[in-house]
Amino acid sequence: MNKKIIEKIVAAPAVTLHKTIVISEGAAKVASENPPLREVKTFWREMGPGLTTGAADDDPSGVATYSQTGAKFGLGLIWLAPFTFPLMAVVQEMCARIGLVTGRGLASNIRRYFSPRILFLTTTLLFVANVFNIGADLGAMASATRLVLPGLNFAALIFFFTFFSLFLQIFLSYQTYAKYLKWLTLILAAYILAALGLNLDWLDILKHAAWPHIAFNKEQIFLITGILGTTISPYLFFWQTSQEVEEKILAGQTTVKLRQKETTQKEIKKMRTDVWLGMFYSNLIMFFIILTCAGTLFQAHITNINTAADAAAALKPLAGPYASLLFSIGIIGVGLLAVPVLAGAASYAIAETFGWREGLFYKLKQASAFYGVIIIAMFLGLLLNFVGLDPIKALIYSAVLNGLIAPLVLVPIVLLSSNKNIMGQRSNHPLVTFVGWLTVGIMGLAGMATIFSLII
Repeated sequence: MNKKIIEKIVAAPAVTLHKTIVISEGAAKVASENPPLREVKTFWREMGPGLTTGAADDDPSGVATYSQTGAKFGLGLIWLAPFTFPLMAVVQEMCARIGLVTGRGLASNIRRYFSPRILFLTTTLLFVANVFNIGADLGAMASATRLVLPGLNFAALIFFFTFFSLFLQIFLSYQTYAKYLKWLTLILAAYILAALGLNLDWLDILKHAAWPHIAFNKEQIFLITGILGTTISPYLFFWQTSQEVEEKILAGQTTVKLRQKETTQKEIKKMRTDVWLGMFYSNLIMFFIILTCAGTLFQAHITNINTAADAAAALKPLAGPYASLLFSIGIIGVGLLAVPVLAGAASYAIAETFGWREGLFYKLKQASAFYGVIIIAMFLGLLLNFVGLDPIKALIYSAVLNGLIAPLVLVPIVLLSSNKNIMGQRSNHPLVTFVGWLTVGIMGLAGMATIFSLII
């Protein structure tokens, strides 16, 4: 080995040295494979927080909301998948850019540049919404498991999934954890295969996807807010920003000063590719879940999904008698993917609000307050399953709750990312700022319409 290279490796920080060795070993292994496979593996390895964030967006709450949408209205609301994609991608890109440029998480930036009232409002709303979402997702995972193993106790399953998820968050290194999260995203592809196996009129599907239609009735407004809330979700804003920071820390930029060095165009390009592909995958899955349920449940006049078995029926054309098993694996997989993101996002926000040490790269003893918030959020979510909440309805309610909260959290994001004093040359393009405010307006109107429809 070249003497200069040896000297550089010896002088590298421990985190960077470990990463250099891991990447070198991985690169050597990939280099020995044929070119197409090598390209796929290189691309997969380089995908970062954007992919896991996008896939975590299709959590059990999302699956239930999209399934109910397809079952209730057929293709009537499928246009929301392509419509929300650019809105979602632009918002997540703003969050990622904030993390890359400032070297701090979202709550930390809100604390520095806004009043304490705004900080505590956004953090409190996020924590409440995330706890409710955690509870709904844990209940869905338990219900899905009982589809295949009906003899298992619901309460025991809730405790099992809670402790297993905590184990993943607390005792696995972030690098290992993120690697497995990426593989879990592939489970959602079952809905694509299910839809492709149906005898569908694709010209009619394209017409419905391209031409928005809103009936302005109470049920449709409720589900539109739910879809907006489960695609453009507050917990993803905080998670995306913090994960960009953690990526820098794992690259050896362990201080804020180091992380605030000029963000290169290469970093921006890599982040943008990661985020947009992750959000595209998320909305592609949304599209096919709605489509599958429209082509199966809606056609069979099953317009209300009341149980996990109702939702699993959409996969029967693909899996036949194994539909329940496939659905259960999917729900458990995306649940294990999303619940740690929900708990982690809440913990990042609270830790940054109070200036505590935070990050999944720390051990439990090094950031006990940070992990303490994760544990509290998980157990509060667990307890919600013992107050009589219907597991399926709770999933949809959590999506709507996110839809009501999101526009309030989006306001400081748009202001931060468009501020040249904070972001420098990486501040928003005027078109991006316009899309950001458009998203705030659309979600605000949908939220107000939902509240109004529930009152009258």
